[in-house]
Amino acid sequence: MKRLKPYSLAIFDLDGTLADSFPWFLRTINDIADRFNFRRVADQDIDGLRHASTREILSRLEVPLWKLPAIARHARRLKAEAASEIALFAGVETMLRTLADSGVQLALVTSDSEANAREKLGHAATFFQHFDCAASIFGKPAKFRRIIRRAGVAPDKVIAIGDEIRDIEAARAVGITCGAVCWGYAAPAALRALGPDYVFERMEEIAPTLCPGAVARMSAATSGNAGG
Repeated sequence: MKRLKPYSLAIFDLDGTLADSFPWFLRTINDIADRFNFRRVADQDIDGLRHASTREILSRLEVPLWKLPAIARHARRLKAEAASEIALFAGVETMLRTLADSGVQLALVTSDSEANAREKLGHAATFFQHFDCAASIFGKPAKFRRIIRRAGVAPDKVIAIGDEIRDIEAARAVGITCGAVCWGYAAPAALRALGPDYVFERMEEIAPTLCPGAVARMSAATSGNAGG
């Protein structure tokens, strides 16, 4: 693991990282498969898919690349209808507030629409300075570069945090630090196998890693709340 250092910009993924949308995905994927004529996902397929890369998943489900834009648009519409059912993971708002209060710029890069993202984030959306949404399945590197230019931050002060293999690949494509969370779509073993710079097993680990001074702030806030 890298020596802890402060980061000036944190780029977050949404689904599986901040928002607990995997149950929605499992309920919805076969309806999408039927509509776009690709392989349905059986219960016994799920573990294997969680250990696969994005390209491997597309191959196993027999999804042609030319269908991806239409599938993504349809999925965004379905997510908009189900946004109230998709909650944030516990501790997300506290983590984001701690980072923002510590001077870390926050950005969101997601395949979902900005409207859906803001609805799922609720009040937590106010902590983000940058949104770059509706990313194509392999389009995150370009959005990372655009966010970094917009934020005016050196790449060695930037970290991208996500829950899928393609999030790690996107961060490495632009030369920034990558962090992987263990509670999302991809299996933790599959993420660890790629050797990300950081692996987060709990939400509470993120803020102290990105901004070491946040440990004292979080402790003080907890003590203050307990005393009140």
